[in-house]
Amino acid sequence: MGKRIGMEIALAAAEAAALCRPDVIAAYPITPNTHIPEHLSDIVAEGRLDAEFICVESEHSAISACCGASGTGARTFTATSSQGLLYMQEVLPIVSAMRLPVIMAIGNRAISGPINIWNDHSDIMYQRDTGWVSLFAANGQETVDMVIQVFKIGEHRDVMLPVNINLDGFQLTHVVEPIIMPDQEEVDRFLPAYVPYAALHPDNIVSMGTLGMPEIYAEAQKSKNVALVNSKKVILEVWKEWEKQFGRKYEPIQSYRTEDADIALVTMGSMGETAEIAVDELRKQGVKAGLLKIKLWRPFPFDDLKKAVKGIRVLAVTDRAVSFGGPGGPVFSEIRSALYDVPKRPKIVNFIIGLGGRDIQVENFMDMVRRATKGKLSEPYEFYGVRG
Repeated sequence: MGKRIGMEIALAAAEAAALCRPDVIAAYPITPNTHIPEHLSDIVAEGRLDAEFICVESEHSAISACCGASGTGARTFTATSSQGLLYMQEVLPIVSAMRLPVIMAIGNRAISGPINIWNDHSDIMYQRDTGWVSLFAANGQETVDMVIQVFKIGEHRDVMLPVNINLDGFQLTHVVEPIIMPDQEEVDRFLPAYVPYAALHPDNIVSMGTLGMPEIYAEAQKSKNVALVNSKKVILEVWKEWEKQFGRKYEPIQSYRTEDADIALVTMGSMGETAEIAVDELRKQGVKAGLLKIKLWRPFPFDDLKKAVKGIRVLAVTDRAVSFGGPGGPVFSEIRSALYDVPKRPKIVNFIIGLGGRDIQVENFMDMVRRATKGKLSEPYEFYGVRG
């Protein structure tokens, strides 16, 4: 059985990845993700994991190496953050188009400029439409669990897509938490050896990533979209299997005290746990507040959201990224679009919070709820706490 330990979450993510027995790891260190590839390189060097660790000169090379390795049938893993993820961007849609189940941990961080090394979700939002399955962890336990889960999700024959796991930079990556770490036997029982659908080999010639003429390009894009949408069924199956074996339940949208809620906050990532405390305090004051925590970002869980908001009068959606020139943050835009045809849908307001690592405390979430109860802000969306 796994044991309860105290460990920095970035190191725990590396340990979890090693338990999945990847064949190839290619990563370039960048703050605040650095401890993940550093620790994996130690694990390989110590002989605890039989894998190739490729020391590349950039993030572009890292994802390119993973793409090539996965194309030969290897189980692959990488990790990055911020500008490194943007540097990978050219290759990301190629990996998903080739249906290669590369796994990537992202220590979410603000992007330049100005230069900022602290946490928000700007980096992953730029990659929203690259065709990757995308999950958000709220704490160390979820990070470890999701790292293991996504290998099984991405490699499933009905999915065959790359997957990224998002863990907030510093607020998670550099924090020590108590974590139940599964042992190797448990992970081996949950995650079978990877058998690729097709692999590059000189004795069995196949083509991957060839030219897409106008006559087939649209069909190729639709095929990728269908695969991503349909991956939700497999994600739910894997989560149920995880719950059966390990006892920890995962849902696309996790509800907290929403049964009789009049107003609900919406969060992604580590701030959900701070928002939970705010909800508890508001309840003590007679405010019927609740919380929706989004765990599955792509494919977006439309049906789950529609069920989760029933009976809620106002949604206060928080975003940790800016959609410049748009109607609000990316999460807000997604939710408003998802609910446009819902009868008696809640009023939706948008707070853009925590950019570049700015602290958001319990009292701030309580203030957002109180202000959102009116169902309208003075502006279409608000940069919360920004000085005039």
